[in-house]
Amino acid sequence: MNFNSVTGKSWILKKFDNNDLNFFKDNFFLDEITSKLLAIRKINKENVKNFLNPTIKNILPNPLKLKGMDSAIERTFQSIIKKEKIGIFGDYDVDGATSTALLGNFFREIKQDFNIHIPDRKSEGYGPNEKGFKKLIDEGANLIFTVDCGTLSFKPISFAKTLKTDVIVLDHHQSDIKLPEAFSIINPNRLDDASELNYLCAAGVCFMFLIALNRKLRKNNWFIKNDVIEPNLINYLDLVSLGTVCDVVPLIGLNRAIVKQGLKIIKNKKNLGLKTLFEYCKIETAPSSYHLGYVIGPRINAGGRVGKCSHGAELLLGTDSKKIFKLVSELDAFNNERKDLENNLLNKIKNSISDKVSDSVIVLTGNNWHEGIIGIIASRIKDKYNKPTVIISINNDIGKASARSIAGFDIGKTIINGVQDKILIKGGGHKMAGGFTINVNQIENFKSFINKKFQTINIDINNQKKLFIDSVISPSALNIDFYEKVEYLSPFGSGNPEPKFSIENLKSVNSSIVGEKHVKSVLLGPDGSSIKTIAFNAVENDIGAYLMKKSSKTFNIAGKLSLNEWKGKKNVEFIIDDISVNKNIKNKVPSSIG
Repeated sequence: MNFNSVTGKSWILKKFDNNDLNFFKDNFFLDEITSKLLAIRKINKENVKNFLNPTIKNILPNPLKLKGMDSAIERTFQSIIKKEKIGIFGDYDVDGATSTALLGNFFREIKQDFNIHIPDRKSEGYGPNEKGFKKLIDEGANLIFTVDCGTLSFKPISFAKTLKTDVIVLDHHQSDIKLPEAFSIINPNRLDDASELNYLCAAGVCFMFLIALNRKLRKNNWFIKNDVIEPNLINYLDLVSLGTVCDVVPLIGLNRAIVKQGLKIIKNKKNLGLKTLFEYCKIETAPSSYHLGYVIGPRINAGGRVGKCSHGAELLLGTDSKKIFKLVSELDAFNNERKDLENNLLNKIKNSISDKVSDSVIVLTGNNWHEGIIGIIASRIKDKYNKPTVIISINNDIGKASARSIAGFDIGKTIINGVQDKILIKGGGHKMAGGFTINVNQIENFKSFINKKFQTINIDINNQKKLFIDSVISPSALNIDFYEKVEYLSPFGSGNPEPKFSIENLKSVNSSIVGEKHVKSVLLGPDGSSIKTIAFNAVENDIGAYLMKKSSKTFNIAGKLSLNEWKGKKNVEFIIDDISVNKNIKNKVPSSIG
């Protein structure tokens, strides 16, 4: 594609085998675009039905494949029989909140007493701590679950053991060879776990645990003996899908079925907290993974970032409509505060980043930067420069850091290596994100350490200058029928990226700034048809500048489809990711669709 992109990217049309396209068309009665997208994604021919219509029933593996599951189920079963109080210690992000709510809602349904504890980010930090465990034990807990945390929490788990309290870890973060002395650690990322479920988030692990526990109770006639209605675990998929999307784990295998069916449960508004939050955000269309990741998730996360860390879990556990509405309004206010703090810090960092972008891994430090914001800032910088990014907030002699990575560089493993080498005090994470604590006098050593680690792997940094296009389409393809054919491959996310299209030889009719940061445009195609587009966060970049200058020249756009629903009317719009102009008008890509 011989184009001159305004962002400096090369547009590359994805390759596919035409034999695969024809196979999908002929054997599954699929249309051209759906078959082409399947061929591009190299979907296994034997797995097409499960990909297009993933169901829990057809995909669910045996939960007992997870190491430690059988002993955890037996211990929990005994706790239920003895009517012991259960403690749930959860992380303060969306995955932690949904995991906490999953266990809590299940225990409430079976009339099992429980308490939760979500640590305060500033005073307690990430993960289990002795103070939080002591609180749960003092409240009567004989068994504590840690969810979305705990895999490397040696001291707190040993502390609980001295108080004769068992701990069961339900987590998905990277592990070390040595593990804490918990009663059971269920984590598909354990080095000795052979379940092949390492793509699950913590909410997914909790769901597997509840399936196994429910089966145990049913097998032992516990529900009948205790006159308790057996919970319908399908109704819990709203929370599992929320945690799965927001933790950006791959939407493959079981995860794909979880999100596909979870979105249907969300639509049925089973969870009062989620229902209220959707209504508060005025989401009137069918729920999508976009809504979970970019509208709902940030508000639930905001409590853990700048507000009260327990708000997210309490919202998803709530049954009192007045209290829930109060939580929702406060989370929305926290989210607005988070945006302001984020913008202020990002502007501050922009002025000092220029001498760091040449490094393989960008490491930035600052005094008393808001710990709830640095993870988002790291993500923004990582996205801009396509380099792993670490932001360290220094308070006295201690730095607390958030890290975000790019595909191919396992940041969680790297942080664990840093702890092993005694460069870091403590830390952990997973492949794409992590966090740690460091002595200030070790920061320079860490910079050298992480850059050397990066240089030992083979990553094509030039990929940041490539924009991969699934297909060239005509302006007339922006219709409901075409949108639904593409949407057939949803849910989209990590592991199943949303298809990107290009539309060529357009002219600008009108462009305007909306929401202070975005540029909305009406563009005219060579066939005389007009399309509506939006370029998000484009006011200060080259895409926005090009759209606003109202050039009479024709240009091309690349991006994805979006469905806009308003008062019962549906319109397909185009989200612009890049703009280019033809270097040579004769050198055009043929065979557009639509």
